[in-house]
Parts: sequence; C-alpha cells; structure tokens
Amino acid sequence: MNINAPKPILKPKKGVFHTIITNLTFWVLIAIIAGILLGHFSPANGVKMEILGKKFVDIIKLFIGPIIFLTIVLGISGMGNLKKVGRIGVKALGYFEVVSTIALAIGVGVAYFFQPGKIDKSGLALGDASQYTKGAAEHFSWLKFFLSNFTLQVLLAAIVCGILLNFYKKREQTILVLERFSKVVFTGLKYVMYLAPLGAFGGMAYTIGKFGLETLIPLGKLMLCVYLTMALFVFLILGCILRYYKINILSILKYIKEELLLVLGTSSSEAALPSIMVKLEQMGCSKSVVGLVIPTGYSFNLDGTSIYLSMSVIFLAQLYDVHLSFFEILSVIGILMITSKGAAGVTGSGFIVLASTLTAIHKIPVEGLAFLLGVDKFMSEARAITNLIGNTVATIIVSKTEHDFTELNLVPVLEE
Repeated sequence: MNINAPKPILKPKKGVFHTIITNLTFWVLIAIIAGILLGHFSPANGVKMEILGKKFVDIIKLFIGPIIFLTIVLGISGMGNLKKVGRIGVKALGYFEVVSTIALAIGVGVAYFFQPGKIDKSGLALGDASQYTKGAAEHFSWLKFFLSNFTLQVLLAAIVCGILLNFYKKREQTILVLERFSKVVFTGLKYVMYLAPLGAFGGMAYTIGKFGLETLIPLGKLMLCVYLTMALFVFLILGCILRYYKINILSILKYIKEELLLVLGTSSSEAALPSIMVKLEQMGCSKSVVGLVIPTGYSFNLDGTSIYLSMSVIFLAQLYDVHLSFFEILSVIGILMITSKGAAGVTGSGFIVLASTLTAIHKIPVEGLAFLLGVDKFMSEARAITNLIGNTVATIIVSKTEHDFTELNLVPVLEE
C-alpha cells in the first residue's frame, strides 16, 4: 500500500438548506404563493404583473420550434428505419384517440353523478361570450386547424426534413452541425428556465388580481368536480396504464414537479413543452419517440381539455334543465372527439369548441357560455396540468411498446 499516494478529494455534502434554496421547484412554488397574495390583497398591482407571465411564455415559445425540429430531425435520421417513424405515429394517434375518449366519458359520468349544474343561475355572474358564440356557426376545418397550429407545422416540416436527410450524401456532416446547434439551444433553454419563478409569479398574480378568489364561490361545485375528475383520470386511468408497465405514477409526477408548478403558475402547458422533452429523453425515452409523440400530443392528446369540455356541456344542460337522452350524450362525446382536436394552441379556442358543440346539439342555449367565463381561468390550470401529464405518460407508453425505453433515470435534467 502506497502511504504517499494522494488522498481523494471528498466534496462536502450539501446541507438540506442549501439543497432547498438552490432548487428551482422551491422558488417557483414561493413565486406562486407570492402571486396569489399580491393578486388577492392588491388586485390592481396583481393585474400589472401580467407582463411577467406573458413575456416568460413568449420567450419559451421561441424555443419550441427549434427544439421540436432538431429533436425530430436528429431522431429520424438516427433511427435508420423509416417504417418505424410511421409505426410510432400510428401508435401515438391510436393511443391519443382511445385515452381522450375515456377522458370525455369520465367527464360526462362525474358531471351526471355530482350534478354541478343543479344551482340557481340567477346569482351567477355573466361574462361577454359573444366573441366565442360568433364562431359557433363555422364548421370545423382541418386546414384551418393546421394553419393556425405552429407546433403541427414544425412537426410536419421536421418529419419531411428528417426523412430526406436519410438520403442525403453528406448526412453525417449535417447531423454533426445539427447536434452542435441542438446543444446551444438546450443550453439557452436551461438558463431561460431560471426565469420560471418570475413567469409563475406574474401569471398567478394576474389571474387572482383580475378574476378574484370570490368569483369561485358561485361555481365552486363545478370547480371541485373538474379538479376531482382530473385527479381521478390521472391517478386511476393513467396510473393503471403505467402500472401495467411497472411504473409508478407518483414517481413520474415527482420527476416532472418543476414543469407541473410552472404550468400551474402560467396556466400554459406550452411553457413546459421544451423542458418536458428534455426530461423525457433523460428519463430513458428515445429521441425519435419524444420528438414525434410530444408535439403531436400537444395538438391531439388534450385529456384535461376533453374532461373540461364534456363536463361543461353537461353542466350547462343541468343549468337550463335540459334533458339529454342516452343517444344525445353519445352524440356529444362523438362530436367532442372531433372538435376537441381543434382546442389546441389558440387562446379561447376551447370556448369556440364548446359553442360549436352546443350549436350541433340544438338543445342547450349557446349563451350559457357566459356563465363559465368567470371561472374558466381557474380551471385552465387543471386542464393544462392534466394535458401535460397525459402527454408525458403517452410518450413513456409508446417508448415502452417500441422497446425504446431504457432504465428509468429520475435525475433532474436542468440542474448543473
């Protein structure tokens, strides 16, 4: 034994306090609490904080296009099997349709069980729903949906470029350039995420300051039903799906807690799109699956939105004492299976989808949407969080079925 050999340098263990104050999740949570307090006790100043939330989401949106494009192009070009691309796409769309239909059915079932619409509507605040009811007469257009959905446009362009790159003579050199650029983009994202507490603070302060906690009281039953249904869907449906693949839903939620808090603060699932793609790759999902499933899911796999839409239709039917037959309920689910796909990417599009659905049924007054405007902002957090969890689970499941899922690695990605 060499007693003169240099002793290994042992890094001092980080204390609990140091671990907490250097954790981004902690600061996002503090920011959300601070935003609630400011919005409640000083509504005027809370409303002024809207710019912080908006600017943060706008900055994050700058990363969405490059990250989706680079992830998909590098994933497809590195896959070496174009049939696999088609197979992943078909699996993802099939999964989306089945699970979102279950979400619609659960929304209807819980609404009928708890009957949140059995209240006196004379005491409810009315909002101006004219901007949404005007769009009800327009038929759903896939072309219009595509042209208004930036994520889908980037997705299609990336798939085409990824396929063409497989036949390009200088494929290897091009991949090296794209990989370097990808590292720059993801490094930039890491530093932007340090601004997440500001974004969460601004978004929450604006919501509470603008709409006020007191607006929740008249429609509190509906709010509770929506949140309860979202929880049932996440822990029961998605939890059972993950359990089949021997994965605990709680471990997934703990792993993406930063993204969940960010979505809670900003009310936008787009704010977490770039970082959730990074984390899913780090977790063990292949680049190709993440690149194809997440962007597509943000347009076609809106589980939280599906629950909210179906519950809202039944809520308004109960509010106006409109009886819906079993066939009409099936018609509502069938219509929403199609129109809910158009509820992505455009603010207020959920109300347009609702208006279109009510118009198609011809029994529930479209003007009833005005009753929902006051609390919609408070339910958007639940929708966005459920959408995020749903797409996270979808990516894991597709990776598992493709045998492209390595050993689970729940190590935070955006930390140094």
